[in-house]
Amino acid sequence: MHLYHIGLVIMAAVLWGISGGIAGILMDKGWSPIVISFYRGAIGFVGIFVWLLLHRRGNKGEYSSKAVKWSIVAGFAVACNFSFYFLSISESGVAIASTLMYTAPLFVLFSSFLFRIETVTPFKVIAMVIVMVGISLLTNVYEAGIGSLNIFGIMSGLLSGLSYALFIFGLKNASKEGSPPFVLTVAFATFTIVMFLLIDHKEALDVMFSEDLIWFVTLGIIGAGISFYLYIEGLKKTSASVAAIIAMVEPVTASLFGLVILGEVLTVTQSIGLVIILIIITILSTKQK
Repeated sequence: MHLYHIGLVIMAAVLWGISGGIAGILMDKGWSPIVISFYRGAIGFVGIFVWLLLHRRGNKGEYSSKAVKWSIVAGFAVACNFSFYFLSISESGVAIASTLMYTAPLFVLFSSFLFRIETVTPFKVIAMVIVMVGISLLTNVYEAGIGSLNIFGIMSGLLSGLSYALFIFGLKNASKEGSPPFVLTVAFATFTIVMFLLIDHKEALDVMFSEDLIWFVTLGIIGAGISFYLYIEGLKKTSASVAAIIAMVEPVTASLFGLVILGEVLTVTQSIGLVIILIIITILSTKQK
């Protein structure tokens, strides 16, 4: 496992965190999360597809049925992740939904052990638990209260985390069979089709004539095109469980984006959670070198 590839995963997560900040700006402007997500994937699809046309390698293995299958799984998993996440937010609030979505490392670690995909070490388990504590502090989930909990919200949040884990496995397996442009084109095409069935089409059309279109384009380029390319390249030499834990730098970046760009304030507890996550990711990255 190379530190270079771990760095690519971290860079992808940082860009996802910035994307979360941009999405927050668009939501404050009144755009629905589903429409924002749709444009994020759709614009990413257009950019990656053009890249695929310009850099076709012509290798038959690149277009294998396995590459297509796993790419479709990855695209469908991302669509499910977004959908269940938004459902969880509507039922339980952002703090609980975010914490439950970032249970993805738990699902990845359990699946890796169950299917003997990789070795589950005590260090990985401890790192994952500590990161989950950091996530809980960063999202202030402990302040939500029992009244904010309901079965539907909890199940939706857990399903978003499970979908996140499935996305990681799908993308990792697809990257073994096909080139990044081909894999991401199929994945984003699948994502776009699924999300198109869920969005408010009138609102989606309004985006095209809105002054916020530049924000949507930026979100698609950063949050889908560039970041996913970095992630899929990083996954080639990074185990799924390590990638899942390292990608938790995403909420850290989103919090820092809110602090620096949006003028939000982090509490002492949130700052502690942020530092915990960064320390564990640094240790894990160094150890995996």
